[in-house]
Amino acid sequence: MKKSEIKINDITMPLYSMNTLIIGSGTASLNAAGNLFENGQKDIAVATDMWGGGTSGNTGADKQTYYKLSLSGEMADSSYEMATDYFKGGCMHGDIALCEAQNSINAFFHLIRLGVPFPHDAYGAYVGYKTDHDPRQRATSAGPLTAQLMFAALARDVKKKEIKVFDRHEIISFLIDTQGDESRVVGAIALDLENLDSDNLGFVIFNAENIVFGTGGPAAIYKTRVYPESQSGSSGIAFEMGAIGNNLTESQYGMASIKFRWNLSGTYQQVIPRYVSTDENGNDEQQFLNRYFPDMGKLATATFLKGYQWPFDPKKVYQYGSSLIDILVYQEQVIKGRRVFLDYQKNPNGGGRLDDFSFSALGIEAYTYLKNSGALLDTPIERLAKMNQPAIDIYKSKGIDLTKEYLEIAVCAQHNNGGLIGNHWWESNIKHFFPVGEVNGTHGVYRPGGSALNSGQVGSMRAALFIAKRYAAPPMAEEQFAQRASQLIKEKFDFAKGIIDAAHPETGFLDAARNEIQERMSAHGAHIRNRDNVKQAKTNAWKLYSRLKKEVKIPSPGDLPHVFKNLDLCLTHALYLEAIDEYLDKGGKSRGSYLVMDAGGEKPCPEMSDEWEFSLTEPQSFVQHKILEISLDKDNTVRKNWVDIRPIPSEDIWFENVWNEFMNDEIVR
Repeated sequence: MKKSEIKINDITMPLYSMNTLIIGSGTASLNAAGNLFENGQKDIAVATDMWGGGTSGNTGADKQTYYKLSLSGEMADSSYEMATDYFKGGCMHGDIALCEAQNSINAFFHLIRLGVPFPHDAYGAYVGYKTDHDPRQRATSAGPLTAQLMFAALARDVKKKEIKVFDRHEIISFLIDTQGDESRVVGAIALDLENLDSDNLGFVIFNAENIVFGTGGPAAIYKTRVYPESQSGSSGIAFEMGAIGNNLTESQYGMASIKFRWNLSGTYQQVIPRYVSTDENGNDEQQFLNRYFPDMGKLATATFLKGYQWPFDPKKVYQYGSSLIDILVYQEQVIKGRRVFLDYQKNPNGGGRLDDFSFSALGIEAYTYLKNSGALLDTPIERLAKMNQPAIDIYKSKGIDLTKEYLEIAVCAQHNNGGLIGNHWWESNIKHFFPVGEVNGTHGVYRPGGSALNSGQVGSMRAALFIAKRYAAPPMAEEQFAQRASQLIKEKFDFAKGIIDAAHPETGFLDAARNEIQERMSAHGAHIRNRDNVKQAKTNAWKLYSRLKKEVKIPSPGDLPHVFKNLDLCLTHALYLEAIDEYLDKGGKSRGSYLVMDAGGEKPCPEMSDEWEFSLTEPQSFVQHKILEISLDKDNTVRKNWVDIRPIPSEDIWFENVWNEFMNDEIVR
């Protein structure tokens, strides 16, 4: 890496030139850095606004899952079968599915070598269990903090390799070079968050042959979310340069605690806690589920099943299924304005309407699971302590004692299954630009639990290999870079300089804009959607984006990160709403992890009002056999393109043919 300077408007800015800039410090980004180094490409650096601030370093669940090819037991498995199971989830390209399956073991054992303590038995078998949408017991876990353990191991590896890290550097724009119809990334602009008051407003310029982009999903477009507060996402700056997004309609939502943001899956539900609601002041306690379930057996069994059917799924609403609970929690909280809690101290009781809880009323699956776990105990907290004491300890470490207090919850945005496109080497339509991790939209409609961690490791590993093999050239000469990039840098700097006005004493507009973005997406772009409301929401999103660009003023340079983040989030949520609107216009209905209101459909249960009628998207419908790609043209025109889903490739597995291609360096292409 070479450090020098570039002058814009007679203002000197630091310029760093390198082969590859890795953006973000989550597990996908750090894995890309480590793999690049191991593949011989050491002219690299990591830039991040907060070291360890992303989702992977701050999240978990009862036992956070990592999904990979099955490695134990008598049940046969193969990478092709795993790819087929991915592909069955819908709207996932077959070549991506095959790559994620085929390379899952490489990525998994790389983590083992780095010290992530995934469990194995006395014979060395890495045992597994079934997760949601998984038929083969491919799931494994290192406990509630699997992703955090991964982050710690990968972070140690980056530091051991002495890879340069630009901490407190927030990327606000990409620099691209367009020749004819093809665009490629050539660098990026960052704000040095520790030097915003300098003459250059903290502008730092990166001249890079390649960029690996691993900033996670656009968490901060939602108000109700379980993502850590430090996770916001940066998809907007990729959309701004013309990167294509796909499957932006598909996100995942599920029950989570809100005081301490944590997914409430697995044993948190399997121990069958009591669901209660109160008014805003904590009074008028009600066991609201009792009004909608016909008997305690169905209520308690649905609660148990919510453990490994944790993401909201409209298919699991009917017949008093587990996802009916998500709708009832939403109705209680959002529509009725009440607060909702889980109580682990007492069993559910019928309140005079239903029978009280008893193990004999449970479905056979729930009863057998609890019996085999030795958890036929008197209270939910005793059952939780028996099955998963660390699930209690993690809350205790955050000042929440489940043995003594209720746990406030909501149905939260949890994961983005869509995102930016990438080919089977994770390269975007913008050449030399590689989105990895959650920001890359590989997953489609349904995905097995834990597959996101595998995808981030596989994608970043493959991106690193491609860069090392095919994009190993040094960055542009500084003179050439200045010719290509100076105008773009000047435009950003002039905008930043122009919005600073000391006479403008407050940032109320910015705060209100952030709140408006989040309120809009949680109301119209989350797990409950209404056709009529989405169009107006989309229109209002673009109006806000226009206002932000034209009207925003700030009192000091210290507010610049807030401005650029709001612009990023506003553009992102406008494009997400564009995608949702397009999906609905093409006849799309409820699927994945969202319910679309549909008059004339079926109610979730007879006890609910007619406004809750909905229908599932038909298997033969147009939207089930295409993937929506969406992007911005140079004139900011929104382009929407429905593309065919690529099938799973037929591999040539004749050894001599593959060996010859490998020996002739023809594999990476």
